[in-house]
Amino acid sequence: MSRLFSAYVIVDWSAAAKPTTGADSIWIGVLKRDVRFRLTFESYNPATRGEAETRLAAVLDDLKKRGERALVGFDFPLGFPRGLSKALSLPGEKPWRAVWDQLAKMVKDKADNTNNRFGVGSEINRRLTGGPFPFWGCPPKDALTTLQPKRPREHGEGDLPEFRYADEAANAKGAHSIWKLYYNGSVGGQAIVGIPAVRRLKDARGEAVRIWPFETGFKALTDADLEGVAVVVAEVYPSMIKTAPVAGEVKDLTQVRTLAEHFAKLDEAGKLGAVFAAPKGVAEEALEAAATEEGWILGA
Repeated sequence: MSRLFSAYVIVDWSAAAKPTTGADSIWIGVLKRDVRFRLTFESYNPATRGEAETRLAAVLDDLKKRGERALVGFDFPLGFPRGLSKALSLPGEKPWRAVWDQLAKMVKDKADNTNNRFGVGSEINRRLTGGPFPFWGCPPKDALTTLQPKRPREHGEGDLPEFRYADEAANAKGAHSIWKLYYNGSVGGQAIVGIPAVRRLKDARGEAVRIWPFETGFKALTDADLEGVAVVVAEVYPSMIKTAPVAGEVKDLTQVRTLAEHFAKLDEAGKLGAVFAAPKGVAEEALEAAATEEGWILGA
């Protein structure tokens, strides 16, 4: 069986509000084949999300010129818990895309990393509940009537779920809720500023970019399935893979490198295509929610 991809790009994102490098910043790991078809790894540590988008575009454009297909993994959710699009009365037949479009309208992310993720969370809270729920977490100086530093209450009957089905599947590894916008593990903040970036990447390349599982469905992918596709984008969770640090590497760099190597090994063995299929033991209603609005973690 031939390989599905020539390159494996893993992105460790950040919602930082100022330019940042080093630990706990954006790291892009690129594992690709050189002129002798040997896998080589290179990494980038852009200080801002704008610089990261520019770098990603350059990497993908270079691969496209060479006729090579890439798997691109982002370490934040590409969808929200089931029911958000409906609760916000968003237009469109695809709930995941409706939420993406809404975030693109709301998010302001400047060149210096200044962003309004807390304002976006606050406004969505206002529309959903009129109070500081379900999004929570912010510096005290950014607290508003509809967004508070601490979670005001537990999720209950009638609320949107705290976790996606994918989060529940990965929870043994310590998955965090997307409604959390601040503090360690604040994947909500990363998703709010990250999804618009992925949307721009997708829209600039059209059908040559497919978002898994929203645009591919859950199925074991083959080369024929990816005819004309240059990029497959998926959500990844670096903590699911045991890392092997190299002296001098920060944790984030180790994680993107290790995960890229993991997917490359699966691909070399002809086993990566099966990872895109429906996870075993997951109920049909969960698979339907994942494929249409929540998303899933590749390999979970």
